[in-house]
Amino acid sequence: MSLLSAHGISIAFGGLRALEDVSFSVDAGEVLAIIGPNGAGKTTLFNIVSGLYRAQSGRVMLAGRDVTGLPPHRLAALGLARTFQNLQIFFRMSVLENVMVGRHLKERRQLVAELLGLPSVLRENSATREAARDLLAFVGLAERAHEPAQSLPYGALKRLEIARALACEPKVLMLDEPAAGCNPVETEEIDRLIVAIARKGVAVVLVEHDMKLVMRISDRVLVLDQGRVLAQGRPQEVRADPRVIAAYLGRHGLASAHAA
Repeated sequence: MSLLSAHGISIAFGGLRALEDVSFSVDAGEVLAIIGPNGAGKTTLFNIVSGLYRAQSGRVMLAGRDVTGLPPHRLAALGLARTFQNLQIFFRMSVLENVMVGRHLKERRQLVAELLGLPSVLRENSATREAARDLLAFVGLAERAHEPAQSLPYGALKRLEIARALACEPKVLMLDEPAAGCNPVETEEIDRLIVAIARKGVAVVLVEHDMKLVMRISDRVLVLDQGRVLAQGRPQEVRADPRVIAAYLGRHGLASAHAA
């Protein structure tokens, strides 16, 4: 049984058919990349699966449970977390505090205990802080825990956002262009981090335009074009598909894919 699957997802905005009968699945510890030209429907599919949009038809299953139409906070509680293409960082908070915020779904909070400052609250805060430190170490930011987030370089901010998403202990992690805007060194750091996350048994679904990254780390690739599934399969199969080359990769993209 797949950890996350989508079946027959379709949605239209006015007269524009954004997605038409799109299906995919991803297993625990697997990396699935979703690629395609601009306007292919990649982010729309992400938004449906993560609960921001509701499909007009189709189903989303998470760990065998039908979660179609559930809002993002319910999905997060059930084990699905995501990041966004544009950074959603609390820049005036510390690096550590940013990750602690992502842990709130795992905390046991009671209003009276909070108001009275009972020992249980202190223990909960301590556990959250320790878990956040562990995650910062995992993403390579432990030494910058107490710095303001705004002091981090762009690539480190991307890793910080991933750490915060991991704070809710997801079964499925969805990454929307995790390497967008990163230089080659930062992209390599993101590359290694995604592989490490998958090795922990988390199912990773990512939208990404960097074909070197996609071909290096993906177990399978789903290609969308004009809202439909154009191809899906192993990276080497997808990059050799004439339809994918014509619709998306072209000469430059094909060279990048083969250079991975």
